[in-house]
Amino acid sequence: MHLTTHETTDRPEGTPSGDPTAYPSMAPPRRVVRPGVLPPARLHDWVAACPVDRLVAGRGVAVLLSGGAQAAVFLLASGMLYAVGNIDPYSGAAVMSRGLTGDRGGEPTIASPLLKQVFSLRDGRALDDESVALPVYAVRVVDGELRVGVARAAEGVSAA
Repeated sequence: MHLTTHETTDRPEGTPSGDPTAYPSMAPPRRVVRPGVLPPARLHDWVAACPVDRLVAGRGVAVLLSGGAQAAVFLLASGMLYAVGNIDPYSGAAVMSRGLTGDRGGEPTIASPLLKQVFSLRDGRALDDESVALPVYAVRVVDGELRVGVARAAEGVSAA
């Protein structure tokens, strides 16, 4: 028995298959991203991290900040963006960007990949030990580029 397959599409006849603008329903879905934490009312230096369309939902990206600090940036499936410190406060290793994202009672979380301590992505606190916390950074998207806000040490001081 010989089977044949036929490709079917919803494109009108004569529409080029590689042109998503020629037929609007073929355009890729637009992903909406929003900062999960709004920047506080203090001055920030904004460090360019990466194009936001390079982020994968549920996976982290490590970002080197001014002064040698590191941030772990996460895009959640909901479209929310968060940035916390990349250094695990329990082990001292730069691994939080490789952590497991999740949710605990509506609170977006990140679990350390080493010892599995769970931290809030909103305020950085360890959910099982309130005396430990990760630093939290403001994030924003400007012209499709993800930027991480680093608070300035003093007014008038800017990062090089």
